[in-house]
Amino acid sequence: MSSYSSGESASSVATAVLRNEPVQARSTARLTSLLDAAAAVVDEIGFERLTTAMIAERAGSSIGTVYRYFPDRIAVLHALSGRSMTRFAAEGIPVIESPERGSWLEAVEAALHYWVDAFRSEPGFRALRFGDVLDLQPRAGDRTNNGVIAAMLVSVLSSRHGLEADDELQFRVEVALDLCDSLLARAFAFDRNGDSRFIDEALSVARGYLIGAYGNPSSDA
Repeated sequence: MSSYSSGESASSVATAVLRNEPVQARSTARLTSLLDAAAAVVDEIGFERLTTAMIAERAGSSIGTVYRYFPDRIAVLHALSGRSMTRFAAEGIPVIESPERGSWLEAVEAALHYWVDAFRSEPGFRALRFGDVLDLQPRAGDRTNNGVIAAMLVSVLSSRHGLEADDELQFRVEVALDLCDSLLARAFAFDRNGDSRFIDEALSVARGYLIGAYGNPSSDA
């Protein structure tokens, strides 16, 4: 069981934009099909040019089906980024908090490698990441989507590795993730597999930043 007790906040991002939240398996499958279709189109042409008509055509559905669930194309994009966050909570966090991660640094490195893998394997992720490219102006007191991801990681670093889950740790982890995110976006801008130089630098910069603040656990006596 994940130590991140507020995982619902990630899934709520994925469903808050829906006009009709699916309650039956058939409706859930239809929604999944629409999101998969949108992700495939975004993967090919980027999110800026995505239209609801493209989603309907790729999914083999009517435009009315798209509007049954989403008020507009922006809502679809937010749902896609929310789905990525939900996947991170469900699939990434158990790996990151595994006993195999013997130190907080190994846990952070596992999170960063998850990020790289998502760029490579998750359709649409190269363009959208966790969605902050859509709107980096949250309401007062709210976190960016990267900030929500950082909070999940902070929970692991606190519960598994003894770091104090205070505002300072949240801030520093969020900075490290934002630094890594920017460099990974550049790494995958022209190469679907990622430019290895930028990937290595992204991991190194994020790792070095946190080591500068909390020391290198591998050098502890």
